[in-house]
Amino acid sequence: MALSLTKSAAFPIGQSQEESQKLLDQTTAALHAMEALKSEPLDLSAIEDVSGILRSAGSGQLLTVRELCRVRRTLGAARAVSEKLAAVAEGGSLKRYTPLLEILQNCNFQKELEKKIGFCIDCNLSTVLDRASEELELIRAERKRNMGNLDSLLKEVSVNVFQAGGIDRPLITKRRSRMCVGVRASHKYLLPDGVVLNVSSSGATYFMEPKEAVELNNMEVKLSNSEKAEEMAILSLLTSEIAESEAEIKYLLDKLLEVDLAFAKAAYAQWMNGVCPIFSSTESEVLISNGADNAWSVDIEGIQHPLLLGSSLRNFTDFIASSSGDPSITEEKSGAMAAVKSSKGVSSFPVPIDIKVQCGTRVVVISGPNTGGKTASMKTLGLASLMSKAGMYLPAKKQPRLPWFDLVLADIGDSQSLERSLSTFSGHISRICEILEIASKESLVLIDEIGSGTDPLEGVALSTSILQYLKTRVNLAVVTTHYADLSRLKGKDSQYENAALEFSLETLQPTYQILWGSIGNSNALTIANSIGFDKKIIERAKKWVDSLKPEKQQERKVVLYQSLMEERSRLEAQFRRAESLHADIMGLYHEGEQSRELASNLDATNSAAIAYGPLIQTSKNTVDLLGMRVEEAAHHLDMAISARGSNSVLFIVHGMGTGVVKEQALEILRNHPRVAKYEQENPMNYGCTVAYIK
Repeated sequence: MALSLTKSAAFPIGQSQEESQKLLDQTTAALHAMEALKSEPLDLSAIEDVSGILRSAGSGQLLTVRELCRVRRTLGAARAVSEKLAAVAEGGSLKRYTPLLEILQNCNFQKELEKKIGFCIDCNLSTVLDRASEELELIRAERKRNMGNLDSLLKEVSVNVFQAGGIDRPLITKRRSRMCVGVRASHKYLLPDGVVLNVSSSGATYFMEPKEAVELNNMEVKLSNSEKAEEMAILSLLTSEIAESEAEIKYLLDKLLEVDLAFAKAAYAQWMNGVCPIFSSTESEVLISNGADNAWSVDIEGIQHPLLLGSSLRNFTDFIASSSGDPSITEEKSGAMAAVKSSKGVSSFPVPIDIKVQCGTRVVVISGPNTGGKTASMKTLGLASLMSKAGMYLPAKKQPRLPWFDLVLADIGDSQSLERSLSTFSGHISRICEILEIASKESLVLIDEIGSGTDPLEGVALSTSILQYLKTRVNLAVVTTHYADLSRLKGKDSQYENAALEFSLETLQPTYQILWGSIGNSNALTIANSIGFDKKIIERAKKWVDSLKPEKQQERKVVLYQSLMEERSRLEAQFRRAESLHADIMGLYHEGEQSRELASNLDATNSAAIAYGPLIQTSKNTVDLLGMRVEEAAHHLDMAISARGSNSVLFIVHGMGTGVVKEQALEILRNHPRVAKYEQENPMNYGCTVAYIK
């Protein structure tokens, strides 16, 4: 249930700090419960989503036996979950499990309804039990007695016909919903006043109802109809009771989903060795006004990008399992991350970063080179905020602290749109405009490369104005930029903070570490050189930089860097378009292949359907298993299937009896490689199954 919810992007997120704290408390309680139930984990797999069944019952549709059993199983599983959680709480500290117990405290587990369905229906056999009602029990008892009399009579008649030479062996079958015996057409006189119900395809055999069996058959038809009507009445009664309890059962399902989500988040926390975040309050601002040091609004140490970490953990688990041959090796540790920390030689994990923002800071400007981790760091903060709101633990050290944000608003990536005639800059500004309209005092705003895609001077001016507006409008805004002028805002206003991503000039690689309070150097010429730019262009650019006045160097670096990046972007855009065209071509090719395959399959299906022809039973395409033992019947049926030609049919006569021979025959048909499909008996062909041979 929780999996389908998350896949449909309906994962619940707290709409207030109190709601988010409640979700975190539920995750913590689920972790305690998982530890206590380690030897016998809580099983939520038996709980099904029966909301569709409830809607059907509420709209007046009659539920089937299987649907009623699904409701009963879900109610029983829900009750078992509640009882198990209550037992764990009684055996430990009740306070630790209170957040989980509170979820289910007002639920009606419909014990009487569960008990009633179990009393009326055998869910293993999917049948209505005799005890479901006195009327049904009487009808079935009378039908059993009547069928016994009818069977005895027909056996006697069929033996007499056989002894008189009227048939090769005694044959009792069902035609037109009435029991009858087989008689050669030439010996029809053996059953004077008998009723011919059907004739074999060859015309050689009549299926006749003896005069003495007419009343018994009439009674069988009457009792059969009465039994079906009584079963329908019982199903209708159970359906109406479910319809009356629809709202309570839906409420129960919603609460069970909350429990399922709490345990899913707890399992995720264990897997990545996460820690519970704390929502920072306005008390920290009081501390800073009194001169206290290290009063942080955001204090997250050693956090790793959750999505990148998840991918790395899966790869790591596969690596360890393949290396050791034991897929459960990481289970010996407290979560997969614990195994990572104790391992060596695996270095593909995201670099942990520290995110620290002092109280009173409203805008953080992150500068530094491309590919240095600016955007990934900003995304990590956004994900941490959303995960905390949803009651999820964070992959960090110690205990992370951050504000509760009502909205996380982001403009990350290229927002250009050919359909809306928007350039990169227009798309960027349109997105920011939407953010400014809905942002509040409790919002977190994330903007990647603010003011880019236009003239640098105008971009700086517009970006500065936007940041000054955000400073008074939101809780926290984090932006990335290559504009050095934005980093100078901190010197004029303490509500701004700078941060830079470290870049190693020795290795020409980013270290992905955030340097708080620092201004990043874009290292445009160094990066251009490392990606293989023309050496002569690089040398001329260096001479130009050396000839510039010191106060203009930074501005010229920005212009040059953007020029290089735009050229790179143009080439990358051409590459992406080539990839897109290639993908379109391959897509058209695959569509053509699929169309040809579909047409081929359709032709084959039509051919197969025509090849079988009309279903006419003859002695050549019939195998008679009546009176045989199971082993003997299995042997005869296998020989008959092997002897049939391609695209033919085979009639298997197994009769009624105890049903043992019939079940063995159906088992062979299900598993035989030459059987394409089979059709079981019907009122017109009772005691006979038709198999279609490949």
